[in-house]
Amino acid sequence: MTEHLSGILSGYRGARGELIPILQKVQERFGYLAEDVMDEVAAFTGVAKSNVFGVASFYNQFRFDPPGRNQITVCRGTACHVQNAPAIIDELRRQLRIEVGGTTPDREYSLETVACIGCCALAPCLKVNEDVHGRLTPEKARKLFSHPETEKGGQDVQ
Repeated sequence: MTEHLSGILSGYRGARGELIPILQKVQERFGYLAEDVMDEVAAFTGVAKSNVFGVASFYNQFRFDPPGRNQITVCRGTACHVQNAPAIIDELRRQLRIEVGGTTPDREYSLETVACIGCCALAPCLKVNEDVHGRLTPEKARKLFSHPETEKGGQDVQ
């Protein structure tokens, strides 16, 4: 990662005020903020490692674990909410056995929610990577995802 990180850092001077934009670029490139990368960012900006982590953990936009190959984003906007998006979220939590913000152990899927996808006429809806799926029910959502862990009969996420 160091090679790629130097490409990102070359666009900055190393000032403290550049910390958040640097972290955003790092996450954009790698998908998450690895500890060794945050250490390098700390050294580059002169910000203590603990402060870099403190800043990154304060903002919801930053991840500390690699995302899944398939990013599931469920809309929880008003139109989707009134059309039962919470039931869709609950079904996906059970189906994939992860919480919102989590990733399956095999890194196949990550599950997130957003305030609005912008497809209100398709409510409730979700995106898998860039593909939108609309007019969902819990049953339709379940059928979108086949996952080995869901076929083993393990415990549901509570």
